[in-house]
Amino acid sequence: MTVIVTGAAGFIGMHTVQRLLDRGETVVGVDNFNTYYDPALKPARAARLEASPDFRMVRMDISDAEALAALVRDSGAKRIVHLAAQAGVRYSIENPFAYQKANLAGHLSVLEAARHNEIEHLVYASSSSVYGDRPLEGSGFSETDPTSAPVSLYAATKKANELMSHSYARLYGLPLSGLRFFTVYGPWGRPDMAYFSFTRKILAGEPIEVFGQGRMARDFTFVEDIVDGIVGVLDRPPPGDQPRILNIGDSRPVGLMDMISTLESALGREAIKIMKPMQPGDVTATFANVSALRALTGYDPKVKLEDGIPRFVDWYRSFYG
Repeated sequence: MTVIVTGAAGFIGMHTVQRLLDRGETVVGVDNFNTYYDPALKPARAARLEASPDFRMVRMDISDAEALAALVRDSGAKRIVHLAAQAGVRYSIENPFAYQKANLAGHLSVLEAARHNEIEHLVYASSSSVYGDRPLEGSGFSETDPTSAPVSLYAATKKANELMSHSYARLYGLPLSGLRFFTVYGPWGRPDMAYFSFTRKILAGEPIEVFGQGRMARDFTFVEDIVDGIVGVLDRPPPGDQPRILNIGDSRPVGLMDMISTLESALGREAIKIMKPMQPGDVTATFANVSALRALTGYDPKVKLEDGIPRFVDWYRSFYG
């Protein structure tokens, strides 16, 4: 069966496509190859995937509704994994209209293409940022917790995606699963993420800026564990009129300073740290309660940060020399 993956040249997209190919799927990837970060990364990711005869990459902006609808129709695909988006909390303050186009118009294009082409399951990326800024406590953020107070435009667009999807499921019986991703890391990652930019600066002997005075915590989740969850959900569509939202994370939040310490150990170098206050749009902590995802798929994250960070560092040294 053919699967369409949007954002296929992205970090999570590349790993998701590779997993689908490894299990015998035919995949059509969609990506616009924008230059939000290091322009060498997306072509390199795509080249790895294009080594497979069962993969085809299409350079396309998902906000082009007519082109995307034609691609879905002509591909014969019955499942879509929609990961394409304009990422980055801080960048949404600098360039808000990029989020209007990619995250709002783009998501609507995907919903329209899906409903007109009898898609059997659409799995799309939401974000833990929809939970807003809240303390690290209890058993983690649950899907039933309030999500009406986003602190960034990026978070607001992701919440809007969930609401748009809910309406399409109820109106058209479209089977939809939204995944609230918590902080994802690993080989082939995004250079705008802290662990990635810290690696570059530590190796270059440059100081790193530690925001929130280092008192923040994140539910760091290794990308292979994330893909386990994505594929597990893809294989289990909900009834068409019952859209679902699921957390997908590690459920073991790690303090920012602990992450830096782990990175220093993997690099064999100590970081020069400049402590800074919290930046606008940031949240203090993230903490995924994944009980619903575990009940549905058996999801069980296996890679701890002390194992995953060295694997990222090995890839970084190999890719960047």
